[in-house]
This record gives sequence, C-alpha cells and structure tokens, in this order.
Amino acid sequence: MAGKTKPKNGMNGKTNGFNHFYQNGHISQNTSPKDTFIETFEETPLSTAILTYLGYAVLVVIGHIRDFLRSIGIEKIKSCTEPKLQGYVSLYQSWESFYTRNLYRRIRDCWNRPICSVAGAEMDMLERVSPDNGWNFQLTGKKQHVLNFGSYNYLGFAENKGPCADAVEKSTMKYGVGCCGSRQELGYLKIHKQLDELVAKFLGVEAATTFPMGFATNSMNMPSIVGKGCLILSDELNHSSLVLGSRLSGASIKTFRHNDMEDLENKLKTAVVFGQPRTHRPWKKILIVVEGVYSMEGSIVRLPEVVALKKKYKAYIYLDEAHSVGAMGPHGRGIVDYFGLDPKDIDIMMGTFTKSFGAAGGYIGGSKDLINHLKLQSHASIYSCTMAPPVTQQIISSMSIIMGEDGTNEGQKRVQQLKWNTRYFRRRLHDMGFIIYGNKDSPVIPLLIFMPSKIAALGRECLKRGLGIVVVGFPATPIIESRARFCLSAAHNKEMLDKALEVINEVGDMLSLKYSRTIPPSFSEKDVELLL
Repeated sequence: MAGKTKPKNGMNGKTNGFNHFYQNGHISQNTSPKDTFIETFEETPLSTAILTYLGYAVLVVIGHIRDFLRSIGIEKIKSCTEPKLQGYVSLYQSWESFYTRNLYRRIRDCWNRPICSVAGAEMDMLERVSPDNGWNFQLTGKKQHVLNFGSYNYLGFAENKGPCADAVEKSTMKYGVGCCGSRQELGYLKIHKQLDELVAKFLGVEAATTFPMGFATNSMNMPSIVGKGCLILSDELNHSSLVLGSRLSGASIKTFRHNDMEDLENKLKTAVVFGQPRTHRPWKKILIVVEGVYSMEGSIVRLPEVVALKKKYKAYIYLDEAHSVGAMGPHGRGIVDYFGLDPKDIDIMMGTFTKSFGAAGGYIGGSKDLINHLKLQSHASIYSCTMAPPVTQQIISSMSIIMGEDGTNEGQKRVQQLKWNTRYFRRRLHDMGFIIYGNKDSPVIPLLIFMPSKIAALGRECLKRGLGIVVVGFPATPIIESRARFCLSAAHNKEMLDKALEVINEVGDMLSLKYSRTIPPSFSEKDVELLL
C-alpha cells in the first residue's frame, strides 16, 4: 500500500491502527516482541500459487476426459447417477457431482477413516484398501496404532476411564441412555437443570440453556433471536451453522472481512446512518456474529475491539465459542476469559461441548430474559429431544474438574498443559520453515500444503509413520490454501509432540512443504519462560 513500508519479515498490507497486515484476504498481527496478540498469515509464494492452479486445472481436464469416456461407454460408470428426464431439473449440482467423482474420489482414503478406540492422544485405526481407486473400500481386519493430532479433544476428556467415565456409568444406570422427550414435554430432568445452572456459573452469566446438538444450537436458535427488519453483520469466515442460522432467520445479512475492525465499523456506521434499504427506517436490531477461535484458520477474534464497536453503535454481539470454551483463557472459560472481559458485555454466548468436554451438544448463555425466550420459542427446545443423561453427566463432570469443584487442580493443569503444547508446537513448526496460520495461543494449527497432489501425499505418508492428521482442500478452503490442520490436546505430552514434529519434518522435506520465507514470529519473555 502507498505510504506503508514493507515489514522486514516479508508480510505486506495496510494497517488500520492495530498493527496488523492483510495477506490473501487475511489479517496478521505485527510480530513485535511487545505485542501479546500475535497472529501470522504469510503470503502464498507466487510460483506456488501458479503451480497449484495448474494442478487443479490438469485434474479438471482429466476429469472431463474421463466423463466423456464414460458417456460413450468406454469407461464404466461407478458413481450414483440419475435419469435424464425431459423438463426436470437435475437433482445433483453438476460441479459438486463432478468434483466428488473426479477429484475427491481419487484421494478419498485420506478422510472418513474408521477408528476402533477412544479418540484420545493415541488411537487405533482400522486398515482398509480400495480395489477400484477409491470407489469402494474393504477392511483388511488389521489395526494401526497412531498418534492422534486430528481430533477436537482440547483438554483430553475423551477418555473411557477415570472420574468422568465412572460418573457417566452411574448416570446411565440411574437415568438410562435417553429421554425420548423434548424440554417442554417431560424430557427435562433434574440432571439437565443441574447442567444449565453449572454452565451459567461457569460462563459468569445470569442463565444458560443447553441443546443436544452443537450445529443446531446455532442454526435453530438464531431465527428466534433476529428476524425480518434486523441486520446481521457476520465475519466472512464464520462456520456454516452460523451461516445457515442467519439465512433461516430472514434477517438481512452483510459480511465483513475477517477480523477487520475498520471494515466492521464502516458497515456499522452505514447501517446506523442509512437504515433499511428503500424505507431507510432504523434496523430493529443489529447483531454482530463472530467466533472465538476460527477452526480453519486458527485465528482468534479481536473481541475487545468488537465490544468497543458494539457499545459505540448500540449493536448486539453473538459469540460462538465452540473452539474456544475450555481451550482458551487462564481458567478455560473461553475467549472472554482470555481477554479478561466482562461476560455481561457479550449479549449471546454460544458454545459446544464436543471439543473441550468430550461430549456432545451446545449451550447458549446470557440474560434471564434471553434464556426464557429461547426456552419458549426456539425450535431446538420445542422439537428435539433433550440431551442424553450420560452425555449430560459427562459435561457436568468435566466442567466441574475445569472449575476445580472436584477438589483438585486437575482442570487447571490441563488448561496450562494445552497452552504450553500449543506454543511449543507452533514455535517448532515455524522454526522448521513451514507456513503456519493463526494465533500463537490457538490450539488449531493449520500448516499450508497448497498443491492438490500434496494433500493426499502428506496424509498418507504421515499415517505410514504412525501419525493421524486431518488434511483439508478446496472447496472447504480457498483453492490455493489447502492445508493440514493439527488439533492439540492437553493429553499430548512432550514426547508425543516431538515424535509428531519429527514425522512432519521428515515428510515436509520429502514433499518440499517448507515454503516460508519469513522470520518466525517473536515471542515475549513471558512466552519464552512458558516454553522453558
């Protein structure tokens, strides 16, 4: 940008008063040792971007050739097809069907891998082979023991033994495995009331309510909060459950650039000044929708600035803490705890129990008026069964441990172990020369792969060496930003981290994945002390 000097570490872009830079549509934090909020989003090398586009272009051309051969009967059609009826619209979207058939199918062995153990720090995977290049799979009957760096198990509560498992067993014997009724029709038990009250206490809010499914906590509750005549300002990288909930609400939706407070303020200012289209009446509500930790980027919302803008323009905040509750903050209470903010400044606090608590479902916390409204109006409360009692007990037990209500400091140990693991793992990957996205404290660590052929190669080579990881490509990511996504856990010890780093380093050299051209981000003295 004109008038801005290029930083020494090679990151380029413009500042908006908070010392961060834009690259490829992302924002990264200036890595001054004095800063405590450090995020890196290194620019994709031009040559790598060109080769990535060419790789996808070759795959698409080959896919069209094979589709032509199938249409004339030379190649057998093994995919699900539909009859071509005149006057009827195709049920399958052509591009999605083409992509699944000709690109995804070739490397389908990298996903949906069956496991036969607890998905803890280590796990057992069932070996499978494909006799027809990814169309079908067969189990060989063999198992492979691997390190698990792909599951959301931030605090290590995915266990089948210990105090949580013992409490769940007792709960199952007392309540059974299900309720078979909604919250409003005899499905609400004493154990559910106990959970609601514990969640409210944990979050520091007036009241809370829980739901059996995390995705539905967003998609089914947002229509009860906003509607026609309301405006939703949504971060462009928000989860699909937030996108669906926003669309179902009937409210007007505008997106702002990820973590860009300047863009958000401009849209807030425009909404307040001009009001609704055509009529220019004031919006009934303006709802800012953000996530605590963005699971694909590993970045953290700039919540203090969002709260400041919310107060300035009299808007509301909907905060999705699916990946931050339990995993962030000195007490494990999420991104609000991480920044030391007042929970009352967040109008709607949402989160899930699937990542840090080893369970399922989600919650919404806020004022008593909000929670009473949702209990009466939310489709998730009216039309779905309440949470299964064993799952409910798992959340109560794990949350009590995090809060220290079990009389031990086991919860605090896990929170601190996750923080140490995160910073250590990120620092080592940066030093090896990989391009790593996200915040220094985010337990989600994306490592950029870029080229489509390397997506499968990395996943397969790591698995051969006993490391289970998640690889992600287009269309889940931008076409030139395919990545591996490591999810750290408090259950990982240093020996496990070093073993995983050794494998990643070896495979990274083999596949030439060390694209970084920048100086690794500087850590404060406090960070160095933490690592030591």
